[in-house]
Amino acid sequence: LYKVINTGDSMFGYKNEKYMKFGWASAKLDDLANFIPARLTGLLVPVASFLLGLNAKKSLKILIRDRKKHASPNSGHSEAAVAGALGIQLGGTSRYFGKTVTKPTLGDADKPISHHHIWQAIRIMLLTSALAMLLFLAIRLLLGMIGF
Repeated sequence: LYKVINTGDSMFGYKNEKYMKFGWASAKLDDLANFIPARLTGLLVPVASFLLGLNAKKSLKILIRDRKKHASPNSGHSEAAVAGALGIQLGGTSRYFGKTVTKPTLGDADKPISHHHIWQAIRIMLLTSALAMLLFLAIRLLLGMIGF
């Protein structure tokens, strides 16, 4: 079910007038399906950052401050937390398909972005995923112990 919702949003979400109503519904369903996972990820990124020796305090600070700046109600949580952990700024002015697009910025430009930040972001992503898996496993074990 989740994959159908996510694919519908990717294919039709606000793309053109022909699919505007269907696309709107797909986008809203996707927002709803990702509501809890996005917030959980936002909270796990500072934990992963701490374990990796990155700036967990700043990760949490930027998460709280900038998460709602993103156009997506969900994407801003993880993006803001990672920007804070790495001490970089995401967003701003970019070019997409030959057009200049300006998006709100997430994070502070404490450091210039470099290719090293990509590897650090991947490490954060992998550890955050592992932490989520451990959390879900612990919840499942606890529920099993009480008969669920």
